[in-house]
Amino acid sequence: MKRRTLLAAAPALAAAAATAHASVPRTTITLWHAMGGQLGQTLQGMIDAFNKSQTSVTVDAAYKGTYAEVLTATVAAWRAGKAPSIAQIFDVGTAEMVAAGPATLDVWQLAAKTGIAIDAARYIPAVRGYYGVAGGKMGGAPFNSSTALMWINEDAFHRAGLDPAMDLATWPQVVKAARVIKAKRAAEIPMMTAWPIWTQFEQFAAIHDVPFATLDNGFGGPDPKLLIDSAPFVKHLGMLLALQKEGVFKYEGRDGAPSPIFYAGRAAISLDSSGIYGQLKQSAKFGFRDAFLPYHPSLIKSPINSIIGGAAFWTMTAPGRTLAEYRGVAQFLNYMALPENDAHWSKATGYIPVTRGGNAQLAKEGFYAANPGTDLAVKQLTRTKVTPYSAGVRLGGMAEVFVIIEEEWERAIQNGNSAKVALTNAARRGQAVIDRFARSMRG
Repeated sequence: MKRRTLLAAAPALAAAAATAHASVPRTTITLWHAMGGQLGQTLQGMIDAFNKSQTSVTVDAAYKGTYAEVLTATVAAWRAGKAPSIAQIFDVGTAEMVAAGPATLDVWQLAAKTGIAIDAARYIPAVRGYYGVAGGKMGGAPFNSSTALMWINEDAFHRAGLDPAMDLATWPQVVKAARVIKAKRAAEIPMMTAWPIWTQFEQFAAIHDVPFATLDNGFGGPDPKLLIDSAPFVKHLGMLLALQKEGVFKYEGRDGAPSPIFYAGRAAISLDSSGIYGQLKQSAKFGFRDAFLPYHPSLIKSPINSIIGGAAFWTMTAPGRTLAEYRGVAQFLNYMALPENDAHWSKATGYIPVTRGGNAQLAKEGFYAANPGTDLAVKQLTRTKVTPYSAGVRLGGMAEVFVIIEEEWERAIQNGNSAKVALTNAARRGQAVIDRFARSMRG
C-alpha cells in the first residue's frame, strides 16, 4: 500500500479498530475485603478509578465483614469452587495462606503465569518480608499495612487539666495520666484498647524484644511453642487487670469493635491501629493526636521497632478461572502499588505507604510536614534494626489462638482469675491449635 493510500485509510482503520475493541467484553474479577466505613469508601473510590483507567478489566468489590469473616468466607468459597479472584486476608491469616497450596497463586507465580511483571522490590522490606514465602519471594501483595499507636483525646486531657502533648513514653506515665483523668471525670473511659491481642501481646512483645513463640515467633517452622505465659506477658496483663478493677482501664471487646468508642470521644486514651486516622479526621468532634506505644522501662531500656498489621491481597484460584482473569488481577495489583495510589491510600486512611515510591511521594508532597504525627507509624516501625522477636508473628491457626487469649482475658475479668492462670490456660489451649496445624502440614 502506498503511503498516501495508507494515510487516507487511517481514519477508517482507526474506526474499525475502535469498533472491534469496543466489542471485546471486559473481564470481571471479584475482590472480597474487610474495609468498612471510611476505609471501604476510600477503597471503592480507588477501585472505581482503576475501572475507569482502562477498558479490559472490571473489579467487582464486595465487603464481607470482619477480617476473620473474610478469611472464613474465602476458605469456604474455595472449597466450593467459587473463590473470589482476590481476597484481602489479614496478617493473622498469613500462615494459612502460605500453606494453602493450590488455593492461591503467590505474587511471583501470578507474574510467571500472566507474563505481567510485578516488582516485589518496590515494597518496603519490612512489609514485603512479612508476606514472604520460601526463597524470599512474595506470597501476598501488601495493601493496607499499619502498626499500633497510642491515640490521645486532647479535649479530655484539657478537661483533666493535663497537657495533651505531655510525655507519655512509658506505661507508668500513661497510667498516672489515666488516673488523673478518672479522678477529674474528664472522660467516661480513661484508657482502653482496640485489637487487644495485637496491641497488648504482639506489639508488646515486639517493642520489648520478648519472644511470643519459639522458632523466631513461628517464622522458623510449623512447630513453635507459645511463650505467652512467660513473666513479661504475665506482668503486663496483670497490670491491665488491676487497672480494670480500679476503673482506670476498660476492656471493651475484641478486634476493632472498640474503635468507635474512641471515635465518639468517650475515651481519653486508646491503643489502636494507625489506620484509624482517616476515620478520626472525617468524624471526630474533638482534638486528637497520636503517640508511640508506651513501654515498660523495667523490661527494656529503650523500645525497639513495632510490627505491621493490616492485610494483603491474595490471588485465589478456582475451577475454570481464565488467564484473562489472572491478568486482570496482576494489572490491579500493579495499579494499587503505583506511588500516587499508595500515597493516596495512606493520606486518606492513616495506613502506612507499603511501597518505597509511595513513601517518597508523601515526603515530596510535604504531607508529613503539613500533618504532624502522620509519620509516627513509619518512624515506630523503622526506629531500630529488626530482631527475630520484632519481625512479627506467624503461627498456624493464629486467628484461633488470638480468640483463645481473648477468652481467657475475658474470663479473668469476669471470674477474677489471675494473669498467670489466664495465660497458662491460654498457652495450653493455643498450643493445641498450633500442634494441630503442624500435624496437618505433615499430612
